[in-house]
Amino acid sequence: MKKQSKKYSKPRRPFDKARIEEENLLKEKYGLKNKKEIWKADAAIGRIRNLAKKLITESEEEKQSFVEGLMKKGFSVNSIADALALNKEDWLKRRLQTIVFSKKLTTTPKQARQFVTHKHVNVGKQIVNIPSYQVSLEEESLVKLNIMLKTLKPKVDKVKEIKQEIMQPKQEGKEQIIKEPKQEIIKEKELPEIPKPIENKPTEIPAQ
Repeated sequence: MKKQSKKYSKPRRPFDKARIEEENLLKEKYGLKNKKEIWKADAAIGRIRNLAKKLITESEEEKQSFVEGLMKKGFSVNSIADALALNKEDWLKRRLQTIVFSKKLTTTPKQARQFVTHKHVNVGKQIVNIPSYQVSLEEESLVKLNIMLKTLKPKVDKVKEIKQEIMQPKQEGKEQIIKEPKQEIIKEKELPEIPKPIENKPTEIPAQ
């Protein structure tokens, strides 16, 4: 099995403060997992620049075909000079993770990465679970989610509602009547009358 070569190279000055701050901003902006993804983007743009340099002395047809190929990939270039002016951020903008977030299918770039890795993103009819997948110009309109997101209702601040009720002017000529809750009176069931016992009086015997 052929050993795969690295697609990036580490920076020569590992403790360069300006570079570290720039990479931290890019990592937060595009929701990247680590800085290797930035180094890979820089290496990919370097390869494009090297090809553009070789084509400077070539014919106009070869230059035009090279520029058209970059335009199909989604890069905003019109000439070899524009290709030489590309940077790593132009490559990061064409990643599937960034496209999902830029189309407002998610709320944050990190959520976009989560959806891609969990196989919730389709490019056409194909599920793509690679966040660094380079989306071409034709495929950009085919990027969509294959799940339904729940829309949360905005939370109402009860404190603001109470303040608004207090600040509202009272209507003139109308008094606010506070209705007290009705109290139900439970009547005791009338018990049936118990007949009184009959007293047995002694019968009087008439005198003879």
